[in-house]
Amino acid sequence: MREAASKIVTRDVLGEKLAEHKRRGRRVVFANGCFDTLHVGHIRYLEGARREGDVLVVGVNADSSVCNLKGPGRPILKENARAQLVAALRCVDYVVLFAEPDVESLLEELRPDVHAKGTDYTAETVPERGVAARLGIRVAIVGDPKDHSTRELLEAIRKAPHG
Repeated sequence: MREAASKIVTRDVLGEKLAEHKRRGRRVVFANGCFDTLHVGHIRYLEGARREGDVLVVGVNADSSVCNLKGPGRPILKENARAQLVAALRCVDYVVLFAEPDVESLLEELRPDVHAKGTDYTAETVPERGVAARLGIRVAIVGDPKDHSTRELLEAIRKAPHG
């Protein structure tokens, strides 16, 4: 098994690796998220994404985009730590950091077979659904019901008695 750090690649390197996988007839799945304090919902989402194909690529939001999406005080963990945690998961083949507000450009560049989103989305609310449809990328809603969130986890930690 490869070490987690070796799964974290640049966009250029990832493009080359995915081209080889596709030449071999392997189905590529792309998933993405902030993954700020990894929790069970993230694991179930990524395992569900992996079941949609042969190779799982995970886009992890860079620190700047997490701050823009989640607000002040976020992320809790820096981008390299979050990327390494995601890369350490057995179901993940590659991790790539991205700073854009959405993954439309990554879908354009990587052309995965499947774009996996969590159950907090529907086929109609996936932000990249138009790009996916134009490129012939199937959108799959995967994971368990959205009963977990980093925001709720952080709030529970704040409220926990310290002693």
